[in-house]
Amino acid sequence: MSQAAAACRSSGSRSEAMKVKKGGGGAAGAGAAAPACTEEELRGRRAGISPEDVLGLQNITSDYLCTLEENVYKIDFTRFKIRDMESGTVLFEITKPPVSEQEHNDKKDIDPNAGRFVRYQFTPAFLRLRQVGATVEFTVGDKPINNFRMIERHYFRDQLLKSFDFEFGFCIPSSKNTCEHIYEFPQLSEDLIQEMILHPYETQSDSFYFVDNKLVMHNKADYSYSGGP
Repeated sequence: MSQAAAACRSSGSRSEAMKVKKGGGGAAGAGAAAPACTEEELRGRRAGISPEDVLGLQNITSDYLCTLEENVYKIDFTRFKIRDMESGTVLFEITKPPVSEQEHNDKKDIDPNAGRFVRYQFTPAFLRLRQVGATVEFTVGDKPINNFRMIERHYFRDQLLKSFDFEFGFCIPSSKNTCEHIYEFPQLSEDLIQEMILHPYETQSDSFYFVDNKLVMHNKADYSYSGGP
């Protein structure tokens, strides 16, 4: 069973400690406690989508389960970094351009979902790492955020590889927050590792973000471990 932990800090008009929750997931049995459901069933839920709903998903989603407008808390991810915890080597880093730079772009040419998707390109060695830290920086709008939670589910084709669950607790209004998630990966079989290397971007993930148990953001990613584009 893999484990996940989070260490967070926030800055704004005052300092606020965040709650930290360990999460887990693995190649077998992850999310088994939640009733199975389909993406189509969740799209028909008018009352909103809950953490228990997404924990019941058996496959990667084909599209986003919420709109950009549902992010009423104006949560904005501005920086993301992945590092190997053992060596400290930075494996991936991306920073969102300042607003002034974004304003120079032609908005007609920008995909509105571009900021919700990331494509990762790693070497095969990534699949044998034991522990990885993922640092994220984000800002929030003028509303306080209670019970901020992320559920991240990784799949290779139709197989759930791992499911991580983090609770961030309370975010003060108009604050900038930094959090590092510590992932301890499950050991994968050599056969599965080779399949994942040979089939780039068939490993995918859904990241679901909840406030007070209601889905407000949904990001997606895919992964290559072949060492090239």
